Amino acid sequence: MLGLISIGFVEITWIDIVDVIIVSFVLYKLYQIVRRTIALQVILGLLLILALYFITEATNLRSLNWIIDSLSDIWLIAFIILFQPELRRLLLTLIRTPLLDFFTTSTVESTVDELVVAVNEMSRSHTGALVVLGKGRDIAAVNESGIPLNAKVSRELLLSIFNEKSPLHDGAVVIQDGVVERARCILPLSTTTSYREKDLGTRHRAALGLSEQDDVIVLVVSEETGQVSVAEDGIFYLDLELTELERLLQQKLNSNNNSKSKQPFLDFSSGN
Repeated sequence: MLGLISIGFVEITWIDIVDVIIVSFVLYKLYQIVRRTIALQVILGLLLILALYFITEATNLRSLNWIIDSLSDIWLIAFIILFQPELRRLLLTLIRTPLLDFFTTSTVESTVDELVVAVNEMSRSHTGALVVLGKGRDIAAVNESGIPLNAKVSRELLLSIFNEKSPLHDGAVVIQDGVVERARCILPLSTTTSYREKDLGTRHRAALGLSEQDDVIVLVVSEETGQVSVAEDGIFYLDLELTELERLLQQKLNSNNNSKSKQPFLDFSSGN
């Protein structure tokens, strides 16, 4: 293969450049996933051990070097165990690139189907619920709050979480890529004042508050009325029918550019 650039004895080809780009992309995505988690501290610890290995090798500290070298045999297994959630999210991020969309099946439809069925039952029983739907990005405002679950979205799971006897029913559930990542999350309350106080309860104010800060969709089921609402970008879609809810979620989650041009049912930012 013809070289692209030659520097002394080193010859750089197109394959080398593609190789560097792929590795850089993977490392960047991995950093995005772990930067706000405890996994970053674990990585720094592993790098420290690696640096210690080279130091002991250079300074001829044989006993300490032998101990570190003996542990290296289990590093790969330990790495997989410690970073299983992060590695899974990294793989999901990689396969959701446009080039691989043809070979993969979107989880949006199954997630929306399970969610709509659960919301229907919660609405009829007046079970209060607060669900945050991510759009493939880290949700900074709730990233470290709540109880980690990492379970597949299902009607049974959602109904169990929001059952009033469940210890997880208070707070919000965070769903990302078809996975219930966390439950009992604390959301920031909205500071918006251009609405009637009676229109919003605590759940609605929390949904509105998070939608003002992050690019997410927040679904609310009212405990008092059983009405279903959706918040996005500080805009509320209130009292949705199930068909409207399903159509809205499919449209929002399947939209590649997350268009904000749809007309809201009620926009508190305009004083309605």
